[in-house]
Amino acid sequence: MAITRQLLIGGQDVPAASGRTAEDLSPYGEVYATVAAAGPEDIARAVAAADAAFPAWAALSPFARRNIFLKAADLLDGRADEAAQIMADEVGGTRPWAHFNVALAANMLREAAAAITAPRGEVLSAQEEGALGMAVRQPMGVIASFAPWNAPVILGIRAVAAPLAAGNTVVVKPSEDAPLACGFLVADVLREAGLPDGVLNVVTNAPEDAAATAQALIADPRVRAVNFTGSTGVGRIIGTHAAAHLKPALLELGGKNSVIVLDDADIGHAVDAATFGVFMNAGQICMSADRILVHERLAGEFTERFAAKAAALPAGDARRPDTVIGPLISAAAARRVAGLVQGAAAGGATVVTGGGEPDGPMYPATVLTGVTADSDLYQAESFGPVCAVTPFADDDAAVALANDTENGLTCGIITENATRGLAVARRIRTGIVHVGDQSVADEPQAPFGGIKNSGYGRFGGRWGIESFSDTRWVTLATQHPHYPF
Repeated sequence: MAITRQLLIGGQDVPAASGRTAEDLSPYGEVYATVAAAGPEDIARAVAAADAAFPAWAALSPFARRNIFLKAADLLDGRADEAAQIMADEVGGTRPWAHFNVALAANMLREAAAAITAPRGEVLSAQEEGALGMAVRQPMGVIASFAPWNAPVILGIRAVAAPLAAGNTVVVKPSEDAPLACGFLVADVLREAGLPDGVLNVVTNAPEDAAATAQALIADPRVRAVNFTGSTGVGRIIGTHAAAHLKPALLELGGKNSVIVLDDADIGHAVDAATFGVFMNAGQICMSADRILVHERLAGEFTERFAAKAAALPAGDARRPDTVIGPLISAAAARRVAGLVQGAAAGGATVVTGGGEPDGPMYPATVLTGVTADSDLYQAESFGPVCAVTPFADDDAAVALANDTENGLTCGIITENATRGLAVARRIRTGIVHVGDQSVADEPQAPFGGIKNSGYGRFGGRWGIESFSDTRWVTLATQHPHYPF
């Protein structure tokens, strides 16, 4: 029997005002859950609840807020098996990926807890004699957050942790593809940890209502900032709506990420690193490596060993503990990926392993060479278990290839020479770069985010708090100032 969930508004589970519901489908097209389908009136109710809860939450002792976050982190750790089951059934996430989601998300809560009581603000030099100047950070109010499906527990927590830690209240709209994993699971854990009613509200919607509900949420005058993680195309729309209402937005969007294998690399390590960077979660990570750039001296051996390892990765049922390549989010997503591969092959690329037609939501680990710049795969984020291997002649050529994209999220540089790797890293136009490692990494205390079409703003540590707080200039005159008239 399918799971049923209502909207979470003001601490209460309530149906949509219209009584409508929506189906939450598994990757195989089966109904996994039924959720309330919110309309504009429900959005207004949720924002009103968040707005009403804001003064008390912002005024709550930082130590009391920190305790809620620390308790939630422990509770989330204890629900790892439950999260793995939800992720397998709802989005096709493999067990290792689910446990990684839970572990990182719990540490995000702990890092947010630490940020709550960390020093914030500055004492300024004042122009007036006897005056004290201060730069003080304070919460904004109600934050509209959008949580995606692909790393649902990580990104569900990230959608709310920093805004809440900064003293804001939140209305979160989880992805229609994963409302349980990236919405209700997160809210349930925080509620159990003692989060007051109305501080976090969850509104779900039918897929056909996504644009209208998002626009209503952003347009509500009580919403003061927007937090969105998702595709560049949708992020551009979200950012446009936010700008129209003069509201700041933090946008973490798509990537077209490279792993660069320099000529001094250990080939075995390079193959292992690239395999992880490309195929973790079947390539459905914003940081996934779509492009492996390999020095021409190593390209032949690397490609042979890399393709053999890719072909041997266990694929199939996400619930099996050894599965590496599980299903994509839907059969339609698999067909899209297949189309990118077929288009590249028609343009002259060679499919070294994988390719072919998808089997429902399943698509094999695929490695191509010779992908030309005029194929869609060259620029489009594949968001599937697919990558192109491209040789380069020297470091300058590697940098030029890595930067030949409108995106700028992350990059990995595989080398045994850290000094050389750092020199290359400084020339890569991404928000994140890892020397000696591949492109997929996230740590809760680090500034996470991209540049160019990969978005703007930063999550993590103090940067997350700064993203969701206002800086005020406050002065204190310790003596009566002199006025000219």
